[in-house]
Amino acid sequence: MSSNHRKGKIFLLVLSIFIFDQITKFLALKFLAPDRVIKILPFFNLVYIENTGTAFGMFKFLGSGFFIGISFIAICFLLYMTFKDKKNWFIYALIIAGAIGNVTDRIIYGYVIDFIDIHVGGFHWPAFNIADSAISIGIVLFIYQSFKK
Repeated sequence: MSSNHRKGKIFLLVLSIFIFDQITKFLALKFLAPDRVIKILPFFNLVYIENTGTAFGMFKFLGSGFFIGISFIAICFLLYMTFKDKKNWFIYALIIAGAIGNVTDRIIYGYVIDFIDIHVGGFHWPAFNIADSAISIGIVLFIYQSFKK
């Protein structure tokens, strides 16, 4: 695959995930009320959460400015890795798209909008969003690729 073709695929993947993430967060902001749960399936709800922390709401005390700075550093590093490690461009693009989606929320709102609630009985996984999903899938694929070598 030529360099320009790969760059185009990276751009389209990142842009597609970013747009889907932002549309779903806009819909969550518009139609989901805090403290309201919409049951979709026995294990899947829609909720509205303003996450000022990082994964699982941890480290809230560090503030949005800290997370915005770390996100920009991570995005720059991942962009570098995308073009250095050409065979894993898809993995890096997933993580970049998720990071851009969540940092956009932090810049606009001061928090990340989470709305997906997966649960089994009374155990609820912390609410998440499309950007979080892209980051998580990218990390799992990265770990898999690392062990595969």
